Parts: sequence; C-alpha cells; structure tokens
Amino acid sequence: MPLQLGILDQSPIARGEEATDAIANTMALAKRCDELGYHRYWVAEHHASNTLASSSPEILITRLAAETERIRVGSGGVMLSHYSPFKVAENFRLLEALYPGRIDLGVGRAPGSDGLTAAALAYGNPLGIEYYPAKVKDLIAFVSGGIPITEAFHDLKATPRTATTPEVWMLGSSYDSAAYAARFGLPYSHAHFIAPQLAIEALQQYRERFVPEHLTQAYASIGVFAIAVEDPERADLFRRMREIQRIRRDRGQRGPAPTLEEAAEWPFTDEELEAMRHRRSRQIIGTPEEVKADIEDLAAQSGADEAILLTITPTFADRIRSYELIAEAFGIA
Repeated sequence: MPLQLGILDQSPIARGEEATDAIANTMALAKRCDELGYHRYWVAEHHASNTLASSSPEILITRLAAETERIRVGSGGVMLSHYSPFKVAENFRLLEALYPGRIDLGVGRAPGSDGLTAAALAYGNPLGIEYYPAKVKDLIAFVSGGIPITEAFHDLKATPRTATTPEVWMLGSSYDSAAYAARFGLPYSHAHFIAPQLAIEALQQYRERFVPEHLTQAYASIGVFAIAVEDPERADLFRRMREIQRIRRDRGQRGPAPTLEEAAEWPFTDEELEAMRHRRSRQIIGTPEEVKADIEDLAAQSGADEAILLTITPTFADRIRSYELIAEAFGIA
C-alpha cells in the first residue's frame, strides 16, 4: 500500500502577524491540502504561546472540516491528562455527527504548556498523571460505545449516538506512549520531530507488543519536520533558520521563525555549523526529490504506514509551496 501523507498544523504566528492571521492561514492550508490529496489534517494543542495559535483543536476542527470536503480532520492531539475523558468523547462524538467518517481523535499526555498553565488547565481535577492509562481506556469506551474501565461509569454512554465513530490515535514521543498504544490496541503516531533518536525503536516496540483490542492489527504513522524547496541553496538557508531557532531556544529566547535574510547573515561559529550538520537527521529539508526519498527511507526503517508532515517557515507562501511540492513528488497532487 502506498505511503499515506498527512499534515500536522500548529498554526504558527509569523513575524508581524497576529493569531487571526495564523488561523486564516490554517484554514487556507487545510483547503489546499484537501485539494492536493493529503489523507489527514491534524491541528495541535499548545497553550499560553505567543507564537502558536492552536490552543483549542476541538473548535478549530469544526471550522476546518466545514471548509474541506474529503480530507480527514482531527487533533494532533488533545492533551488528555488535563481533561475529562467523558467530555472529550462528547466533543468528538458531536464532531463525528457533523462530519461522519472524517474525524480523528489523537490524544497525548504532554502538558502542551508550562507548569503553571498545565495547573490552570487541570484546575479542580484531582487526578494525577498516574491515572492517564485509565483515562485512555475510559475515553476509548466512551467514544466507541463500550464499557468504561472505571466501575462507577459502567452504565454511562457518551452522546450523541452515531453510526460511525472518530478514529482514536495515541500520540507520543517516548517508549511509554508506544507501549500504551500497543497495550490498548490503538494506532500510534510517533513525533520524530521531537524525539528522532527514539523513533525507529519506539515504532518497533509498538508493533512487537501490539495487542489486538481497539484495532485488530498495528497501524502507525511518523511525524516529521519537512520543508521542500526547488532551489538547493535556499534549502540550506532553511536549515540555518532551524538552527537559529534552536540556538535561541537554548538561550531561553522565544519568538517567530527568523527570516531567511537573518539566516544568511547569522554569524555561525564553526562549532555551530558542525552541530547543524550532525542534527540534519532531526528534520528533512531539501529538494522535492530529496525530501521524498528521505521520508520514504524513514518510513521504511520505522515501519510507519503514514508520514505526518510538520512545516514551519517564515512566510506562509513558502509553507504552502512546500506541501505542494511534496504532493507533486509523491504523485498525489
């Protein structure tokens, strides 16, 4: 079966833009990726961020699904550790009622924020992270119409009732997340762009330990940071841009992606340039043919059935063009 391609959109707020611009770009990108033939479109959950506008995927999904026709739309993901599984299930059952057969519910356990914001999100919730596996089991039951693992909720059914159910995914960047996905029989998506060094082993462990339950067989995707450009010299500028972001992050500096002009003029030391060369495995940046080859190689090594592409560039034009070039290279456009 050909490798399926999807999108992860964090709704980045570019330099000189506001959150409304980022959301408008997300809507435009979703519509274009629907036209291009991408399989699914996920929106992330990030809180208290001045550079990412995707704080509530449930609301954003509603608009994106209305703006598109074919592509699956979902969360990449909902940080279930903060929330009630019953309420999350109701949100996504309602989305499924609105857009049958097109809704994905990806869940994760990362805070998606700093500690203070995480505390505010979970305000009034007495359950710690140690209850996360039980919350996942209850969520699966509420979404699929099964019996929750929490005894007090055995007779509780999430509504609205629908003929179809959302596709539930476990998202993660660790061996623990892969183990949960395998144990509960869920499809698993590994964030290579966060933990590339764990990706191949985590996906291998997932397949080896998979227990048929929610799914009858293992199914996985790998989330990669990718930028495709037609000019190889410009590709090098994008690599420099990413390295500047890392350097600033290490210095505690937050902000939008640097411009390509900044990348060209940045005074890299020899050590920083060498480190950048060693870190190329964390991201896939190059011509469309190079990007296609690298994605296919990574999918083959990891056994992933799908690749979920995250692309952030200084301008929206470069971002949407990258997705167009990749779609053309894979022959899905």
